Amino acid sequence: MKKQILLAGFLTITAIAFGQKREVRKAERAVESNDYTEAISYLKEAEASLASADEDVKLQYHLVKAEAYTGSAGDNFDKMKMASDAFQKAMEMGAADEYGKRVAAVQQNLRAALVNSAIKDQNSNKFEVAADKLYNSYLVSKKDTSDLYYAAGNAINAKNYDKALMYFQKLLDLDYTGVGKEYVATNKETGEVKTFGAKSERDLMVKSGEFIKPEVKMTESKKGDILRNVTLIYIENGEEDKAAKVMAEARKENPDDLSLMQAEANLAYKMGDMKSYNSLMENIAKSNPNNPDVFFNLGVTNAEIGETEKAIKYYKRAIELKPDYTNALINLSVAMLAQEKDIIEKMNNLGTSREDNKTYEKLKEQRQQMYRDVLPYLEKAEELRPDGIEIVRTLMDIYSQLGEDAKFKQKKARLAELEGK
Repeated sequence: MKKQILLAGFLTITAIAFGQKREVRKAERAVESNDYTEAISYLKEAEASLASADEDVKLQYHLVKAEAYTGSAGDNFDKMKMASDAFQKAMEMGAADEYGKRVAAVQQNLRAALVNSAIKDQNSNKFEVAADKLYNSYLVSKKDTSDLYYAAGNAINAKNYDKALMYFQKLLDLDYTGVGKEYVATNKETGEVKTFGAKSERDLMVKSGEFIKPEVKMTESKKGDILRNVTLIYIENGEEDKAAKVMAEARKENPDDLSLMQAEANLAYKMGDMKSYNSLMENIAKSNPNNPDVFFNLGVTNAEIGETEKAIKYYKRAIELKPDYTNALINLSVAMLAQEKDIIEKMNNLGTSREDNKTYEKLKEQRQQMYRDVLPYLEKAEELRPDGIEIVRTLMDIYSQLGEDAKFKQKKARLAELEGK
């Protein structure tokens, strides 16, 4: 009797296993016919009892699932993710050894779907989902580490710094540099240098006579960019010690990288080290003498540490490079007017002697000249920012000091108008 029960049990298990295999096979045939909806339906039937299936059936199930969800995904990331997870499980179980051609096909198709869809998302500013798609593309084909790099970039754009940091750290652990070959040639008619997707494509165009001068160029390393971003994330997270450690490595890797120098300057500023900040910014200014933002930032920090004359010099240089730089115009005016305090103190400390009276008049004229020197910058700032209440108020006060009554009244009326809004 016991033997009969055991035999019945054995027959039941065999029937279930056979049923699983049959449903997977139906799903496989549906995939071959591009009927992915039907394939997914069969796979769901098989899934209920998959735990008891043998390893061969499980492997086949995951591979067919990857094929079915890849084929039906479109831009649906949930389906892409299911395809990606299934593909990875199939690979872990040795699918590449048993189903080499099918594995290569689904890997190529799934990666193409993920990358192309990520590009659409990126162009639509959907950076978070673009990052997830590119990361899954990397998981599907880990040889394509550039997908991980671009996933990190999209995570940065999405302001998901924890995710970006995780991706960048993976890249550093992999010693990723992004250095690779580029196949280029020069258009015979225009002289434009074009990069081709593959050597064979370039050689074909050269052979046609349309292009000349075939060359192989190496792309620049992206390691400095990775280290810079990691540093900036640590700064953003308030982890200055970690940022400083990574920055030291980054600067050693690329000592002449201006963007790294700027990041180091930002770190010094964040940590309150204005001396180091100014030194770094001055080096940046020498290497990048036509960037108004560099000189504006130098003006700000020099003003903060009391180096007013230097601040004025840097603000003026920023304005020379960018005449409509409103913030530089305002800050320059503030720095120039800051000299008034010293003039007034000297005036107040004078006595009533003839010499003191002469000195007083000289100081008074110096003060008046300072107002006249400031006016062009403030007036330009008002022109660019007509609703700036503090700009209008300062102009009103200066016109009053210079005795320009008509302009004083005009600014007084304008100030009342702005304050009444």
